[in-house]
Amino acid sequence: MIVWINGAFGAGKSSTARELVDLIPNSTLYDPELVGGAVCRLLPQKRLSEVTDFQDLPIWRRLVVDAAAAMLAEVGGVLVVPMTLIRQDYRDEVFGALAARRIEVRHVVLAPDETILRGRIDSRAAFAAEAGAGGGVAGEPGSGAYARMSGETPAQAAERVRRWCLDHVGPFRDALDGWLAADAYAVDTSALTAAEAARAIADAVAAGHAAPCGIVQTPEPTGETLAAGVLLFDEQDRFLLVDPTYKPGWEFPGGVVEPGEAPARAGIREVAEEIGLELDTVPRLLLVDWERPQPPGYGGLRLLFDGGRLGTADAARLLLPGAELRAWRFVTEEEAADLLPPVRFTRLHWALRAREQGTVLNLEAGVPVG
Repeated sequence: MIVWINGAFGAGKSSTARELVDLIPNSTLYDPELVGGAVCRLLPQKRLSEVTDFQDLPIWRRLVVDAAAAMLAEVGGVLVVPMTLIRQDYRDEVFGALAARRIEVRHVVLAPDETILRGRIDSRAAFAAEAGAGGGVAGEPGSGAYARMSGETPAQAAERVRRWCLDHVGPFRDALDGWLAADAYAVDTSALTAAEAARAIADAVAAGHAAPCGIVQTPEPTGETLAAGVLLFDEQDRFLLVDPTYKPGWEFPGGVVEPGEAPARAGIREVAEEIGLELDTVPRLLLVDWERPQPPGYGGLRLLFDGGRLGTADAARLLLPGAELRAWRFVTEEEAADLLPPVRFTRLHWALRAREQGTVLNLEAGVPVG
């Protein structure tokens, strides 16, 4: 099990986590900032210069999960993880990958009053300047894993860290007012010490108030897979997309074809399971796309079907399983470009062209062939 302590930079996650390991039996502190330090040593400077936060590096998100799984295999028990997650798609990717490894996550967020938070950031920066340190903010370029910039005085480094932390207060507040409020158990630490905050978290975990994240545990593939997606259209010829909780980006209804299952029937089954609609007819194949293996993925065949048009009454009956999907919407192709990961959008583009032409397209890695 993992107790993930989220919170704005400067909210006291690390100090609270250190106190919490003394309150939860058989628990170990795991700080993903150490993974960031390793990534900074592994990647060339050119790649590092392309981002301002190592959370934006896919390798960081992947290694955070792999290291957590390895630690639990090594020591067992509970991992206490202090790490800020502001972006919901990063939460989906990290927590989804943990769920795929059957690792339960209790998500807690520290939520001090914003005025108090800003005061703590200022105090921390002042202390760092006096101590001659860079501030050590997790994920902050130029401090912690990145170390102080060349030629920078302690005061300059502390001020840069202070500004970086303050710049992220607003985005974190927005996340807390939005997706974080529904996803995490909030602890108001405005008037709490780190020890008191840790006690509140330990009590919430023990009582079940900080419940396990309801996220589908989709096993990671061990070889090439065959997957079937279904495009469902409304009366304005927009198509349906769903927002999974267990991976970043929106998706078409559908999923992996089970052994011995016909692909079109798999699409029918997935539509029924995901959105509660029973299709009256077998959907028509639009395209077959061969997805090349790209470690750690194995690739395989991806099929897209035309599931037909849904009437207003059908759309009103859409139901979502909360552990797997959080939202649905009908969109145009232009709108889908901002929602779908590039590989899925390319597949969608050619599926729509196949539908317009009344044909079936054969793709290799998103490119029509033959």
